[in-house]
Amino acid sequence: MNWDQIEGNWKQFKGKVKEQWGKLTDDHLDTIAGRRDQLAGQIQEQYGITKEEAEEQISNWERNQRG
Repeated sequence: MNWDQIEGNWKQFKGKVKEQWGKLTDDHLDTIAGRRDQLAGQIQEQYGITKEEAEEQISNWERNQRG
């Protein structure tokens, strides 16, 4: 699964994102709208981690998604 597929099917992935990062609200997810940089920023802000840590979490999550 690559990010273009996730972004293109964001509505389907919002629930999975929320399962992984429960601090993100529906409003956050609507604002993110599939944009990886926005997701990283929200994870960074909500969890108090670095951008690099957020990117690593996203990459790990992305690898675990089935196409």
